[in-house]
Amino acid sequence: MKQIYLIGGPMGVGKTTICQIMKSKLESSVYLDGDWCWNMNPFIVNEETKKMVFDNITHVLNNYLECSVFENVIFSWVMHEQSIINEILARLNINGHKVHNISLICGSMILVKRLEKDINAGLRKFDVIEGSLQRLKMYQCLDTIKVDTTNRSPNEIVKYLIEKC
Repeated sequence: MKQIYLIGGPMGVGKTTICQIMKSKLESSVYLDGDWCWNMNPFIVNEETKKMVFDNITHVLNNYLECSVFENVIFSWVMHEQSIINEILARLNINGHKVHNISLICGSMILVKRLEKDINAGLRKFDVIEGSLQRLKMYQCLDTIKVDTTNRSPNEIVKYLIEKC
């Protein structure tokens, strides 16, 4: 039985860092960041591009699930609505594999601090702060395991996820 880790959270909560560490700690693992499927110029969000992104994400994840080399499939994305999670799960060939739905959250002040650090480093634009703060609240309503990253190191969070999920 494969382990499928669907890890959501607002921008700046630490998804990428945590998933990269998980990939290195878990045997036979592979990681897909949903943002990679939005890496386009110009960045256009409409029904056509949303459909394409969901198709690309689920196609890659299903290929990972079908590959005998991988026992752990890790996916991260800003999944702030239950409908996003449900659509991804509906399209995956789960075949009895164990799915772990996880939402990474943190305090709003620490989220702003992390995003400002990224903005100052030129990694993000200033407008992400408001959207991330709005989405942060939405994660409380999801059918996921909530993991607060506020006062924990990425390694502590990964250890918790591997041991408890």
